[in-house]
Amino acid sequence: MSRPSTGTRRDTVTPDPTEALERENEALRARLAALTEEVGRNDALLRKSQERELELLRAGSLAQLFERLLNGLKTSYQLDGVMLVLNDPQHEIRHLISGDDLAHGPQAGVMFVDALMTVAPQLAALERPWLGPYRRADHELLLPGADHPSSLALIPLRRHDELDGVLVFTSNDAYRFTRELASDFLAHLGLVAAICVENAVNRARLLRSGLTDFLTGFHNRRYLHARLREELARVQRARLPLVCLMIDVDHFKRINDQYGHLAGDAVLREVAQRIDAEMRISDTGARFGGDEFAMVLSQADIADGERVARRVLNAVRAQPIPVGSGANDPSETVTLSIGVAAANPGPGPHDYKALAERLIAEADAALYRAKSSGRNRVATSPNVVV
Repeated sequence: MSRPSTGTRRDTVTPDPTEALERENEALRARLAALTEEVGRNDALLRKSQERELELLRAGSLAQLFERLLNGLKTSYQLDGVMLVLNDPQHEIRHLISGDDLAHGPQAGVMFVDALMTVAPQLAALERPWLGPYRRADHELLLPGADHPSSLALIPLRRHDELDGVLVFTSNDAYRFTRELASDFLAHLGLVAAICVENAVNRARLLRSGLTDFLTGFHNRRYLHARLREELARVQRARLPLVCLMIDVDHFKRINDQYGHLAGDAVLREVAQRIDAEMRISDTGARFGGDEFAMVLSQADIADGERVARRVLNAVRAQPIPVGSGANDPSETVTLSIGVAAANPGPGPHDYKALAERLIAEADAALYRAKSSGRNRVATSPNVVV
């Protein structure tokens, strides 16, 4: 007789593949949402960085550059402080800013030193941005004062294998700048800032040497003639065309007569800034005299010149220009007349001085046709200077 079984029977539960798949899909959706959010943050940071870098590149003077480096970056990146330390062993930059470029004196937050190692020994080997905690022994001379940050970023400003300065970002958050954070965008910002400092110093030198118009910060007529001769020789060797734009502010005498010469000066400065915003780095802009400006576009044909001229025209007339410093002062919509001419020097020897004068004359004749046709327009020369 067989003995009855005393074991307990266990029912096997088979996992539902649908539920497992749904859980996996939910995890993937959460991961995708996190990645999308991260991409959005990175894209916003990239756009902000690019906008800020363009602001720096468009700075017309040391004063404007210092303002955009210190206050602009502080606001844009929500920092507790920004400091700029510049290597100035010959005191040249200090002499430049003591003149007209910074009428109100050096900007607070800018430090000039004869040797960078005197304020922080670690700067001697600074090749890439350094991020980490504030240490009194290392950073006290770099950040003098009673208030010390919790973390900081030291961003080198290097040009031609030389350390020209350091941009210092500070934060009261100990975790804002740590060694684990990526610093590629800070390195790129340091390179752009170094280029901008170099350009602003060179511009200040030009102001002192008589090749720059003091009112607008543009090059002057003397510089334009010299640069135009150089560009004509260069494009002849490359067998490429070159374009000259002559630009005149319409009815400028009325602005001077109605509002005064100080208002007229303010209008000319704003017009110069709007023209500058439409220029490539390789282009040359100048105040030719009075209310007349000129541009030289290297490696460009007449169609390129006409496109740039229309961009300049639209940029200037798009927004009215204030003619006073008060909030309730009137504004004027300013228009331009622009003449465009091209040169394409053939092979063989050339008198580049005479060639430059003929090119300017052709652009000036086109400008006259634009004014005669009613102003607020672009006219092109049918002739190519060869």
